[in-house]
Amino acid sequence: MLPDRERNGRNARIPVKPVSRGRALCRRMVGMHTAWDAVGDGEFFCPACGGDRNYQRLTGRRRFVLLGLPVVPRGTRGPVIQCAACQDLFDPDVLDHPTTTRLSAMLRDAVHTMVLAVLSTGGTGSRTVLETAVCALHGAGYDDCTEEQLVALVDALATDAGRATEPDCGPGLAIELHEALGPLAPHLAPAGRDALLLQGARIALADGPYTPAERDVLSTAGCALTICSEDVTRLLATARTPS
Repeated sequence: MLPDRERNGRNARIPVKPVSRGRALCRRMVGMHTAWDAVGDGEFFCPACGGDRNYQRLTGRRRFVLLGLPVVPRGTRGPVIQCAACQDLFDPDVLDHPTTTRLSAMLRDAVHTMVLAVLSTGGTGSRTVLETAVCALHGAGYDDCTEEQLVALVDALATDAGRATEPDCGPGLAIELHEALGPLAPHLAPAGRDALLLQGARIALADGPYTPAERDVLSTAGCALTICSEDVTRLLATARTPS
């Protein structure tokens, strides 16, 4: 059984005040009591622990207790999420935050999509561009990626989606960027979103100034990352400035 505790702020830890022995006994004899039942489990990112933990989804039945016996039903509580490690309770929307493992996978997919989007504008013809793209993918965890594989993948995607006839960031490519970058953006700090866009910008600049198609793709990526147009322009100019 868990104590009947009330929340103090969204996804916040529930403070527990010290209770004297006499008051604790009185609460067990007279007052409200919640009987919790587990209705599901899984893994989540616990805000209190600061890492991935197992959880249980709980629902509760409230009853008025007299002389230690539950006598009058007082409705239900929950559902709530209980961390298996720290035992804290959270609102179910805490599950909207991806686990560390899931966040890493989302970031890898985002880098991969960004690289392919920039290369799809014609960058596969430059050895320098390909080397920069492969370096970015290696940094994201694609250790086995080669330049030949990238060229083959970009060619296959162009043939499959008809991108060879698209002079700029067509609807299909824009959708892919938003699908890969949009869900990730709320979970990245502004510096993280900027860094992801700058990776794409440096690939585009590896063979010279931005082409209109490259700038269009990077602007679409910035929009998907919820970076305002003024900041996108500033970041693209920063990437072009020699360090």
